Amino acid sequence: MSIIAIGAIIAIVVPLSYFTWSFVGADRSVRRTIEQNLGLAQPAQKAAPSSIPEAFTGAARRMTSKRYTAWLDRKLAGAGRPRSWPLDRVLVAKPLLAFICFGLGLVIGLKNPGPQIFLILVAVSALAYFVPDILLHNSAQKRRSAMQIALPTMLDQMLISVEAGVGFEAAMDRAAQSSSGPLADEFVRTLQDIQVGRPRREAYLDLAQRAAFPELRSFVRSIVQADQYGIAIANVLRAQAREMRLKRRQRAEEHAMKIPVKILFPLVFSILPALFVIILGPTVMNIVKVFS
Repeated sequence: MSIIAIGAIIAIVVPLSYFTWSFVGADRSVRRTIEQNLGLAQPAQKAAPSSIPEAFTGAARRMTSKRYTAWLDRKLAGAGRPRSWPLDRVLVAKPLLAFICFGLGLVIGLKNPGPQIFLILVAVSALAYFVPDILLHNSAQKRRSAMQIALPTMLDQMLISVEAGVGFEAAMDRAAQSSSGPLADEFVRTLQDIQVGRPRREAYLDLAQRAAFPELRSFVRSIVQADQYGIAIANVLRAQAREMRLKRRQRAEEHAMKIPVKILFPLVFSILPALFVIILGPTVMNIVKVFS
């Protein structure tokens, strides 16, 4: 099978997989609510007890192991549990994407059957099956990076509030209300867990488990120990804020040190050949003209 045919299969399968995942993962509940409030939509009829989405969800849960389902649920928690990506929808979309890719690849590969075609179909189907996992992993990484950047600022705001005589939960609430982003959302959720009667220790540890990056885990452990042993919370916040600022500066310096290595390959493969052509091109042409 030629490289052009493989490229054509990939060019067809990847966009269709993306469009299928976008269609399955789209959240239309907000649009339906707006249409009902404006009187543009007909009142929804009562669904049958055995609807097709519920059947798909049950089949997907039966096909997926409990351990893998729990792993996906943790990934969704790390990604902030986006409203358009519930667990049931992810479980349905994964085999659906794999089946569509395999079917399209099989139709295209029937013109030139062979073992290579079968291996490519299996590889593309497996890749399509794990596309939601890759998207969730990327979303969780971006969310953790945003929380790492926002944590020192949030700690400074909490420290100012605590030194002014505000309690720790009130300081956390004030910092969350005056900020935006995933870390503020996690603080608000932790405060809501405490308000409904959950123990503080469990709420803080759950926050560290959801965020899952070392700086916040260290902060949560310090807060739990301070609450357990009666240590002044202002001293803990001051030390943690100073340490988080130092770590943020170190990460910035680390990224700055990596820049020369990252630009080395574009420099070698893109800029230097053009410079060689511009500088040495006329000389080489004159040498060829003289000897010819």
